Amino acid sequence: MDDLTQLFKNNREWADSIKQEAPTFFTKLAGQQAPEFLWIGCADSRVPANEIVGLLPGELFVHRNIANVVLHTDLNCLSVMQFAVDVLKIKHIIVTGHYGCGGVKAAMSNTQLGLSDGWLRTIRDLYFEQRERLRLVEDEEVRLDRMCEMNVIRQVANASHTSIVQNAWHRGQPLAVHGFIYGIKNGHLKNLDVTVTGPEQIPEQYRLSPP
Repeated sequence: MDDLTQLFKNNREWADSIKQEAPTFFTKLAGQQAPEFLWIGCADSRVPANEIVGLLPGELFVHRNIANVVLHTDLNCLSVMQFAVDVLKIKHIIVTGHYGCGGVKAAMSNTQLGLSDGWLRTIRDLYFEQRERLRLVEDEEVRLDRMCEMNVIRQVANASHTSIVQNAWHRGQPLAVHGFIYGIKNGHLKNLDVTVTGPEQIPEQYRLSPP
């Protein structure tokens, strides 16, 4: 059996198991999606969004990229955010990184990777900004994990600074931006306690007036 055939076999087994547990599940799912959460996570294959938080299809809107980056120039990520916030009316944006992230590790080195070097540039900038602080951490793995946390915190700020999020606040729409990090070694999520729920929590320079 080739690799692709195995994928289809796995799919049929998965669908059959769902139908056995909830015969009307797919019928209801086809009618609409009404998630309360947008997950912005890393594309790493070891970090499966729905499974980590125990949610079924339809309960979690997901966007993933290398190192869970939120850039003001990334129309892909921004389009997902806009659809999630304005159309689906999600209540929570969860930026989720993970310890030992390969993208963050690459941004901390001078190794050239190719096209992804440009993508990781903002993380490299962050690493440069925090270099003195991180230099105090002697253990290389601990230093990387701390940088992974710093990256999540920065991306939470970036998401909060967007007009998409701020316009939702201006409308009185309940919306919170959170920062989580996932431990691949133990499967546990950690809340970094950097939740932003309104413009008063972001620097004045980034606050946008109502449209």
